[in-house]
Amino acid sequence: MIEAVIFDIDGTLVDSVDLHAQAWKEAFKHFGKDIPFEQVRHQIGKGGDQLMPVFFSTEELERFGEEMEEYRGKLYKRDFLPRVRAFPKVRELFERIKADDKRIALASSAKGDELSAYKRIAKIEDLVEEETSADDADKSKPHPDIFEAALEALKLKEPRRAVVIGDTPYDAEAAGRARVRNRIGVLCGGFPERELRAAGMLEIYEDPAGLLKHYEDSMLGRN
Repeated sequence: MIEAVIFDIDGTLVDSVDLHAQAWKEAFKHFGKDIPFEQVRHQIGKGGDQLMPVFFSTEELERFGEEMEEYRGKLYKRDFLPRVRAFPKVRELFERIKADDKRIALASSAKGDELSAYKRIAKIEDLVEEETSADDADKSKPHPDIFEAALEALKLKEPRRAVVIGDTPYDAEAAGRARVRNRIGVLCGGFPERELRAAGMLEIYEDPAGLLKHYEDSMLGRN
């Protein structure tokens, strides 16, 4: 029986993927590399610790990796975070899950202060029981640390009793490594269905509104 639902946030509950990608692109350019937008976007869903090494060498990251990540963080909060909007029906989906007596946790590669802002934007502050962020993990997605921390926060010893919902292959990979087999993907973050299924998403919906519309037929409702 499913007892808890663990949500990713960026690209799953809030429309922020393009904004993150643009902030990283501008940060990379500031530190000497003009990376095409689509290449950067395809890495969103990872934390900075896993994203930056895709484009910068170990030597470069030793010299200015921390400075670059700090620059990106300030840039994102100043210029891009105010433009983030929630996808439709997020609160209604959460209310439906709570009506089934299932617990809700958030597990994001975002920093803790960004997580707080996203909860306000999505109007779900009172519906979330537990939350874990990049601040609670040694490594970000696709490593399992963030989902393992969420399971621990929920005191859920059996991962099969949880469902992970996310928008990227990195969510699916991280959930699998955390031994959470039940995985739902959403397309609103921009990754194609074939990539999500290849990574291990068992069900795919357009967005939170689509999952809510088909709730009774989903693994959440069937359970």
